[in-house]
Amino acid sequence: MKIKDQLKNSFSYLYLSLSLILTFWLISLFEIVSKTINGIQLDNTIITILYKLLNDIWTGLVISLLFYPLYLVLGFAKKPWDSIVVKVFFSLIVIGQFALTKYHLTTLVNLGADFLGYSIDDMFTTVTASESLSIVYFIPFIVFPILYLGIHKAISTSITTKQLYITFGSLALVSFGFKTIVSEFSDSNYQNKLAYFTSDIIRFQTDKNAFNADNLTYKKEYPLVKSFNETPDVLSPFFEIKEEKPNIVMIIVEGLGNEFIGKNEYRGFTPYLDSLIPKSLYWENFVSNAGRTFGALPSILGSLPYGEKGFLEMNPLPSHISLVSILKANEYTTSFYCGDESSFDRKINFLEYNGIDNVIDINKFGPGYEKTKENSGGFSWGYPDGEIFKKTLSELDGKKAPRLDIIMTLTNHEPFDFPAKKEYLKKVDSIMNTNKTLAVSKSEVATYKDIFACLLYTDHSIKNFIESYKKRPEYKNTIFVITGDHRLIPIAQKDKLCRFHVPLYMYSPLLKKTQTFKSVSSHWDIAPSLISFLMNNYKMNKMEKTTWMSTGLDTVKKFRNIHTIPIMQNKGSINELIYKDYLYSDGNLFKIDENFTLSKIKDSEMMKIIEDTLTESKKLNAYLTQKNKIIPNSINIYTKPAFQFSKEDLATIKKLTKGLTYDETFFLARDFAFNNDRQKARLLCNYILNEFPNYADVRTLKGRTLAWDKDYKKAESELLEVVKRTPFYNDSYIALMDLYWWSSQDAKGISIAKKGLKNKVENPELGIKLAQAYKRTNNIKMANATIDSILKKHPGNKEFIKIKNAL
Repeated sequence: MKIKDQLKNSFSYLYLSLSLILTFWLISLFEIVSKTINGIQLDNTIITILYKLLNDIWTGLVISLLFYPLYLVLGFAKKPWDSIVVKVFFSLIVIGQFALTKYHLTTLVNLGADFLGYSIDDMFTTVTASESLSIVYFIPFIVFPILYLGIHKAISTSITTKQLYITFGSLALVSFGFKTIVSEFSDSNYQNKLAYFTSDIIRFQTDKNAFNADNLTYKKEYPLVKSFNETPDVLSPFFEIKEEKPNIVMIIVEGLGNEFIGKNEYRGFTPYLDSLIPKSLYWENFVSNAGRTFGALPSILGSLPYGEKGFLEMNPLPSHISLVSILKANEYTTSFYCGDESSFDRKINFLEYNGIDNVIDINKFGPGYEKTKENSGGFSWGYPDGEIFKKTLSELDGKKAPRLDIIMTLTNHEPFDFPAKKEYLKKVDSIMNTNKTLAVSKSEVATYKDIFACLLYTDHSIKNFIESYKKRPEYKNTIFVITGDHRLIPIAQKDKLCRFHVPLYMYSPLLKKTQTFKSVSSHWDIAPSLISFLMNNYKMNKMEKTTWMSTGLDTVKKFRNIHTIPIMQNKGSINELIYKDYLYSDGNLFKIDENFTLSKIKDSEMMKIIEDTLTESKKLNAYLTQKNKIIPNSINIYTKPAFQFSKEDLATIKKLTKGLTYDETFFLARDFAFNNDRQKARLLCNYILNEFPNYADVRTLKGRTLAWDKDYKKAESELLEVVKRTPFYNDSYIALMDLYWWSSQDAKGISIAKKGLKNKVENPELGIKLAQAYKRTNNIKMANATIDSILKKHPGNKEFIKIKNAL
């Protein structure tokens, strides 16, 4: 009888469910209004509102069905518990829906399986780059759950049971009808954010289970291994070949989509890059292999597969080779320049695995360079593009040629801020008022004014860099390779392809002829073609085998595509494929024309071919990366991992670090060091450094433990590495001074202290140790001068006065 009563009273549950749907509607309307206020254009506002509200109904119905059994079970307990618990769960769902909507409004992409590919710190960094987290920011997270409860109370007293059943049934029928008949209904632009998030994670887990290493086999053990000669040298007909190997300068521009270049839709804000098109080899139908920056380095430098959540996320990295490791083995000096933390997205782990000679990041700029100012939340990505290029030029003189210089910009990213921004905003106004060739309206330019100012600034920074480089003697033997990592996100995308549509330039005084190509290629094709060109035309140690994911750049002038290009839009999501002149995206098929525009088509035969090809691409990706089958160790003479842990080491690490963050692991390592268990301390240090090579405190601790064990040579090597990586960090200098004191190497101590003082290390302890080193070398004059300079800044310090008197 109680079961019948409970079922009979289920109309109470329908009130809870209908309230959830109505709250979803409010959040969707909040999203649409926010976009409209911020000038983000919607394809069709009426259709967008209709489809979004209907998708909210569908999601609300699914959630209601999932929670209904719980409601029934709770109904057998004390009566209010069924409603109270469901209200709590539905309120939390409302908070989740709003959080996902806020993420979308910040990034203009839906959060899905990529949630599993980023750490909490990475996501916090991305969001705070665009948003200032204040009390006002969090108010809606409280308001919408309250609205849900208020709506429930209102409809519970104003709608009869009969009206409720009719309303609920009508909404269900309409939603189901649209979902069944209208294919666009399920497009990600219209999907409920929570539904997209859940379905994308389910899809990711399904793919993960389907392509598990335990049941993966392949026709060839190493499917990528091919004869070197299978990658044709397509570049040499365009270049003058000299005896000296050419320098390669690779510029990877943040957010540089093809729409902003040449005569395309958002033209007019990259005048210098536009001027390079007729002076370069230029691929106008070129694509990135990923929709975010995480995919750029492994695709461009290594033509490498994606792994589960991006190649850079793999730890340990599978055995592989790249442009960096191959050119280094052929006497190139290899350097990487960026203005942010090279540890972000684990860039430095990949670069150091490949033996990069120099990594210049945020830690190495020092005085004389202007950082992007922090936003109100205290966030700054680091140094803007102009400063990155300035730093690069300052470093070149000390680097032996030939060189591979890789430069990653970052200004074309939220929050779109940089020095002299006001000046560039005025330039945008001038272009908007005088340039009659602009294809976008003044109102759209005004909406995205910050972004267009950034594009102008980056374009001007590239111009200054190349024009300055032209004054250098090695310019005449240098090839500049310029591409975008992906198309910037905040300006709404016209179609499914433009997110990946980026330019590729090869600009050089060595060019015998220039050419624009309409044939399709991708980031995967850059390294194969450069290596083939260099090895076939210059004195280099020839490779017999290669392991590229693609066959190299296509230099046919007319539009065609000879490549199969699977794309990882976000971490963990390989759901796009370019095949011949087709794009497959999220279950939809599009035809690509020679202008790289899309038209949606229905072709069941081609759909089947492409779906099978995508499945095979996913299988290959999983096999290569999960089973470490990119390249046999027998032919990989170029790279080796930073640390190799034994099974016993891994078991110890797992046991000691269970539940700990890396920072907490550092504190544990420090405890072990202070308690004379230095082997464990160093093991944990290596574990952390394997993930964060630039963690200065950790490497300094490791160096100190080696010095305490009187292994001065290894200690010195580690501590000098800290100075190299983070030259403005003071503790490494202090540790080195102690080491040189203990090992009676006072000349080295004096030298490193001078270096620290030159780098503006503001720690009086360094000066004290320098004075003591001078004293021990009987240079009393310099010892007194050093301590006097410290006492000028700290005149009342009794300890320093005591040291002065002792001198």
